[in-house]
Amino acid sequence: MTVTGPDFIALQVRNLERAAEFYETRIGLKQVPAAPPGAVLFATSPIPFAVREPLPDVDLDSVERPGTGVALWFGCDDSQALHNSLVEAGVEILRAPAPSPFGLTFTFVDPDGYAVTVHDAS
Repeated sequence: MTVTGPDFIALQVRNLERAAEFYETRIGLKQVPAAPPGAVLFATSPIPFAVREPLPDVDLDSVERPGTGVALWFGCDDSQALHNSLVEAGVEILRAPAPSPFGLTFTFVDPDGYAVTVHDAS
């Protein structure tokens, strides 16, 4: 048996249309035409990313911040420009842009409260 690591990431969201619009219009991800029922899949690489309706018995309102303890990072060719556009749109920034071993990084909060870190990808 060999496990190769993560090969799909999906966030459970309160409002699928709102989340999909945020990731498409604010973050710049592109939707793929086919996705599983109750999900919106984006053309990301190397790992596919989706937003989806919550699974049964998942109450996103029962926690302070969904995904606490999980680090979700997106690579970007210009994280400073993305940061600036998110600030202009009123998106909450948890950590301001700062240099790191992974290039410039910052962390924003998506519409469901997930903390997402963006870094300059080469």
